[in-house]
Amino acid sequence: MFTGIIRNTGVVHDFHEVNGNLELWVKAAIAQQIQIDQSIAHNGICLTVVEIDGDRYRVTAIPETRKKTTIDSWQVGDELNLEFSLAMGDKLDGHQVQGHVDTVATCVFKEMTGGSWNYRFKFDSSQVDFRAVNKGSIAINGISLTAVDPTDDEIGVCIIPYTYENTNMRFIEEGFTVNLEFDIIGKYIEQYMKRYGLVQ
Repeated sequence: MFTGIIRNTGVVHDFHEVNGNLELWVKAAIAQQIQIDQSIAHNGICLTVVEIDGDRYRVTAIPETRKKTTIDSWQVGDELNLEFSLAMGDKLDGHQVQGHVDTVATCVFKEMTGGSWNYRFKFDSSQVDFRAVNKGSIAINGISLTAVDPTDDEIGVCIIPYTYENTNMRFIEEGFTVNLEFDIIGKYIEQYMKRYGLVQ
């Protein structure tokens, strides 16, 4: 479980494919703080550390992860948003993020207004069974954000200068893809309502 509050970043150092899996090496200052088997969110994708080598570490992405996320589009040198999993007693400053990406979305609008950045992202609504709630929570590339004017296949967010400067959102331009995770509480509620015929 994560919060979507990004305090660390790293870069893709190397990658290769092994039996359909993607073996990914990440170079990051936090490499000295982690342990084998630890779960870390990478652009919102929960991946397990399997090897540590100095200032870099290795994680493995299985075919299902590769199919549902942006991980196959990453290149050496790309900056990643990193987040350690929650420990008992940690503050929940963002919202409950599982690190299980629901779908990818494409940036269709980016504009700076009054010192902050406004984005809109479009996704394939046939790939998800739920939608965001206006002013509710959404995770984009692992960042806990507030949904603005969501529709069945689009969602807007506003990025404050601190988040813009300290995450990889500053690199996102129109046409770029991101990982999208909808609010877990909203997903459970919608699943419950559909099960009992309260919504279609």
